[in-house]
Amino acid sequence: MGSLVFLLRGINVGGSGRLPMATLRSVAEGLGMTDVRTYIQSGNLVAGWDLAPDDAGPALQAAIAAEADFAPAVLVRTAEELRATVDASPYDTDRIDPKALHVTFLDTDAAAALDGVDVDGFAPEQVVAAGRDLHLHLPGGIGRSPLATALTRRGPAADATTRSWRTVTTLAEMAAEIA
Repeated sequence: MGSLVFLLRGINVGGSGRLPMATLRSVAEGLGMTDVRTYIQSGNLVAGWDLAPDDAGPALQAAIAAEADFAPAVLVRTAEELRATVDASPYDTDRIDPKALHVTFLDTDAAAALDGVDVDGFAPEQVVAAGRDLHLHLPGGIGRSPLATALTRRGPAADATTRSWRTVTTLAEMAAEIA
């Protein structure tokens, strides 16, 4: 059994997709997950599970839909994949304010999400594709970021979900504890 990290899109954001974390934990346990843990209220779940990562997301999505009458997108990473995401950061994470760093997780190749985007036109904001992740440096934060908005409203990134650097590193630590 390994640990998996589940990243739910659009949970408890702006009054839509209401899903208490206690309900999410209960649904996960009902599927047979062990060591189930959530982090903050925005749909982050870490658990031990025998199911393959490719099957885990759809299984959790269907179980949530049965419980909560909506089916959020669920992206899944293994503990090792999330550690690789942290290690692959192109930014100096010791020197840059962590509030300026984010990772957008996709189920497809992240480079495709940048096709046709004039990345340089968003300076000083930056984005680097690595595998299925987009590493974002947003000095002004994500709230009004033109780059983040452009990326999440088009193509493959439309089904993505973004987490702050602090959340990514915390989830990686939690997953390592379970693994």
